[in-house]
Amino acid sequence: MSNEQQLQKVGTQDGFIAALDQSGGSTPKALRLYGVEESEYSGDDEMYAKVHEMRTRIVTSPSFGGDRILGAILFENTMDREIDGMGSAQYLWEKKDVVPFLKVDKGLAEEENGVQVMKPMPELDALLERAKKNGVFGTKMRSVIKLANPDGIKALVAQQFEIGRRIVAAGLVPIIEPEVDIHSSQKEQAEGILRVALLDHLNRLEPNEKVMLKLTLPEEDNFYADCVKHPNVLRVVALSGGYSREEANSRLSRNNGTVASFSRALSEGLNANQSDEEFNALMNGSIQSIFEASKT
Repeated sequence: MSNEQQLQKVGTQDGFIAALDQSGGSTPKALRLYGVEESEYSGDDEMYAKVHEMRTRIVTSPSFGGDRILGAILFENTMDREIDGMGSAQYLWEKKDVVPFLKVDKGLAEEENGVQVMKPMPELDALLERAKKNGVFGTKMRSVIKLANPDGIKALVAQQFEIGRRIVAAGLVPIIEPEVDIHSSQKEQAEGILRVALLDHLNRLEPNEKVMLKLTLPEEDNFYADCVKHPNVLRVVALSGGYSREEANSRLSRNNGTVASFSRALSEGLNANQSDEEFNALMNGSIQSIFEASKT
């Protein structure tokens, strides 16, 4: 059964998770960094077609494969499209040996109590069902912590775990992502409050309820070691959060047992106008550097 293989791969193999899930709001910026100007497309349909071309080029690159990449996080629009005539999630697993995840959140609510929780997700159950049918293994959902506000952080973590348990019940593995803004003036204090809240909720899970955590690289090395070791945690992955690839890799290599789940740091330097040779060579270097930093 491939699910068992996927569980084994994500939980134990060396490698990292590629985050290919920029959605509506961040897509124009991602395309611009890739060398595609807004004048080259009009409307959402053309924009999503352009971004699918970019993601297809990344995923079909010979450098992109399950030897160094554990999983890839897709945006819903990508899951619904095809790569080389196969559903995107199916292509990742069957052709690349890369475990497919799906971003399920609908974006962030307005800031309150120093945090941005997730907007309501009225269609979540239907989306989870579609994800299962498409061969998706797990999900990802993001909320953001700006300040060290205990009430805000507790509410944010409670929301993540409440929805996380629904995802587990639907037969998928949730990546719980309470991002701490790297520009926060209270980053270290916020991390302290977050760690307590995470362990509190992890300790309430049933033995069979497995989750993953996606966390901002902390100010103190190995700060989330207790989360890494927790029996309910399949894997702790780190987001690059706006750090350059060099800085993100350097911080990551000092956090043992944590692997990368980088988005911008993975695609840094890739450009639509590069030849396939240039593009694939650059991809190979990026993937190798993130893989090495994840092995510690």
